[in-house]
Amino acid sequence: MLLINCPWCGERTQSEFAYVGDANVVRPDPDTVSDQEWINYIYIRSNPKGVHDELWQHIAGCRCFVKVRRDTVSHEIIGTAAPAGKIDGREA
Repeated sequence: MLLINCPWCGERTQSEFAYVGDANVVRPDPDTVSDQEWINYIYIRSNPKGVHDELWQHIAGCRCFVKVRRDTVSHEIIGTAAPAGKIDGREA
């Protein structure tokens, strides 16, 4: 069972959270990007192996978004922070 430390509610089980996606993807301005760039943003995602920053939402708690640094191989959670915050003193 994964335990995720919500910055606002404390440590909770994974069942209280919903995976949202890659925490490093930047949403482009749909008015200024090409159709191909928009398609790439919507549909094309990498599938990294190893340490990766993800965005989760605490749906059964405060409903806030949480940035989670997790190893995709071992599923170990290395740290958490608010979406704009730093994990372990490092930028995500």
